[in-house]
Amino acid sequence: MSRIVLSAALPLALLAAGCSRGDGGDPGAVTADEAAQLNDAAAMLDANSIDLNAATANDTDQTP
Repeated sequence: MSRIVLSAALPLALLAAGCSRGDGGDPGAVTADEAAQLNDAAAMLDANSIDLNAATANDTDQTP
């Protein structure tokens, strides 16, 4: 009987532990260091971007 109780209690305990809140912090919050890294990455992407009109040819208006 105790083996059945233990085999039922273990999954319930793991399920309850998996649903716990953890540290209680805001799930979408980033640290100041992470925010700085995100800003650096965005600046790098902006510096390497090109104008969409320069990358595509708009030949549909011209007649052959």
